[in-house]
Amino acid sequence: MSTIAITGVRIFDGERSAGTGTVVVDGGTVVAAGPGAAVPAGAEVVDGAGGTVLPGLIDAHVHLTTRRHLDALAAHGVTTAFDMASWPASTTAALRAETGTADLLSAGVPVIGPAGPHSRFGMPEYAVVTDPDAAAEGVARRIADGSDYLKVVVEAPGRGGPSPEVVAAVVREAHALGRRVVAHASHHDAFVLAHEAGADVLTHVPTGTPVGADLAAAMTAGGRLAIPTLTVAEVLTAARAAPGETYGAARDSVRAMREAGVPVLAGTDSVEQPGLPFSIPLGASLHHELELLVGAGYPPVDALVAATSLPAARFGLTDRGRIAPGRRADLLLVDGDPATDITATRAIRAVWIAGEPYRR
Repeated sequence: MSTIAITGVRIFDGERSAGTGTVVVDGGTVVAAGPGAAVPAGAEVVDGAGGTVLPGLIDAHVHLTTRRHLDALAAHGVTTAFDMASWPASTTAALRAETGTADLLSAGVPVIGPAGPHSRFGMPEYAVVTDPDAAAEGVARRIADGSDYLKVVVEAPGRGGPSPEVVAAVVREAHALGRRVVAHASHHDAFVLAHEAGADVLTHVPTGTPVGADLAAAMTAGGRLAIPTLTVAEVLTAARAAPGETYGAARDSVRAMREAGVPVLAGTDSVEQPGLPFSIPLGASLHHELELLVGAGYPPVDALVAATSLPAARFGLTDRGRIAPGRRADLLLVDGDPATDITATRAIRAVWIAGEPYRR
């Protein structure tokens, strides 16, 4: 593994623009970064003039099943992905073990109710949990299968999802075993239920009644995170919105959460599988998600944080998400300055995964 020096480049370190300088990579990690970083003798020099280097992007909500899907992410500078439903466990384990491509964390098999939309997705029988007393066994099974966090699909009352008692039991049991809980919540009442049950992360946002200031403030007080997936809200409201559902409601929810200080992670709900009514391209969609976050009021720097240091920190990935000595050298080099023009993330020059160039 050679030593690499990216020179004369703007540096976005995952939290802020850190000036123009050099990033030095050796042994798969960053060893120096900044205006004063020296180029080691014998290093392979990459001219970064006119560009910006930033940490490899993290998509905090995807669905994938093959190496090809991981490669699609990597080709677009997405070097880590949080999968939100995967089975069987052997397939998930095989994807985690892939190298030279995007890195994967996964929820494995979600907890779902007996009659909601997800009950028709062909999940294993044990995905359905109807008895709060069965939550401990269900959580333990998922952790034994390798789940990095738990996901529970929360529906509004009457829509066939798990009962509030089951959701609360899943959260309690997962926390007892040191796992975060991500709650799917795409309706306002589901959002309230997930929040009150103590789920750590709420993914999606309502396209009907939006999240208001009071709920957003309660989320902040409760230490909740959000993965709004504005991309899928845009797709669904354009394709088959029910009466009263609009993309504007989703955008307003994100604005309310931003104003209340809810930490927001960038995620897309990207999926490319036959038989689904829509497809959201893996990799390219995260760049669009960043643009939608900016459209919802986020400065470009905050949108970049939502796809780099923030998801890494909040999901315990202390080895990545920043450009700093000792961090994993997952890097993205783009033309322009995405800290002032978020569309510049699309102008990819090069991607490195653990210090190795990814051949796009």
